[in-house]
Amino acid sequence: MKARIEWAGDAKFVGESGSGHQIIMDGPPESGGNNEGVRPMEMVLLGLGGCSSFDVVHILKKQRQHVTGCSTELSAERADSEPKVFTKIHLHFIVKGQKLHHSRVEKAVELSAEKYCSASIMLARGGVEVTHDYEIIEEAE
Repeated sequence: MKARIEWAGDAKFVGESGSGHQIIMDGPPESGGNNEGVRPMEMVLLGLGGCSSFDVVHILKKQRQHVTGCSTELSAERADSEPKVFTKIHLHFIVKGQKLHHSRVEKAVELSAEKYCSASIMLARGGVEVTHDYEIIEEAE
């Protein structure tokens, strides 16, 4: 896997993934930025959320669960001093569907956290306290 980051002036950078997709990262005005993109640490959090959400939906589909939606809310705490690493991250999955089994949703979240989500496992092994929970919203058929 490869990526490239190009400085675009001030505190703005353009990241390009190996698959050719671009994203703008920028800092806040107090750091010389113009607030024109996500912060790099926000990218880490978004990456974790995307990785875990992908896993949960994928696992539930393999279990033949009728998933109609999944959103994940993440909250994180960072160290007070430099380096301001993440110390705690919590993922709250909101899974929508029809006749979803709680045990299967719980298992999908556990499998993502403990076996499949590279980002979550990497952060946890690096000392970040990563926690998860979920809720199910039953939708009418």
